[in-house]
Amino acid sequence: MDNGLLHLHNLLRWVILILLLVSIAKAWSGWQNKKTFSAGDKKTWLFTMIAGHTTLLLGLYQWAAGRYGFFTTTLPEGVSMMKDKFYRFYWVEHPLTMILAIVFLTMAHGMSKKAVSDEVKYKKAFFFFLIALLLILAGVPWPFRGEPIARGLMPGM
Repeated sequence: MDNGLLHLHNLLRWVILILLLVSIAKAWSGWQNKKTFSAGDKKTWLFTMIAGHTTLLLGLYQWAAGRYGFFTTTLPEGVSMMKDKFYRFYWVEHPLTMILAIVFLTMAHGMSKKAVSDEVKYKKAFFFFLIALLLILAGVPWPFRGEPIARGLMPGM
C-alpha cells in the first residue's frame, strides 16, 4: 500500500504542475487583459487547490507513517536528522516547502471568493500561484538533486 500511495503522490505532482501553469496563465491573462472573472477561472483554481490538498494529504501520510515515516523509522545510531541529507530533506525541507506551497494555493483560490475587483483577484492570484509554483519546484526531489534525495521523474514506471 505504501508503494502505491507514494506513486500516486508522485503522479499528482504532474497534475499540480499542469494545473498551476494553467491557473497562472489564466490569472496573468485576466490581469493583463482586464477580463471579467469567470466561472471557468474559479473552477480551474478550485481543481488546482483540490489537487494540491489531495497530494498534501498523501504526503503527510508518507511523512508520518510511510516507508521512511517520522513515526515508523528510527534514525541509525549516531545520525543527526539535520546533518543527514536524506532525513533533513524528507522530514523537514520537503514537507515545509510543500505545506507553504499549499497555503499559497489556498490563498490564490480564496481570491475567487473575495468581494474585490476582478483585476485585484487576478493580480493577487497570479502572485500566489507563482509563489506556490516556485516553492513546489524548489521542494520536489528532482532527479538532478543528487543522491540520496533524487527520485525519478515517473517513479515506479
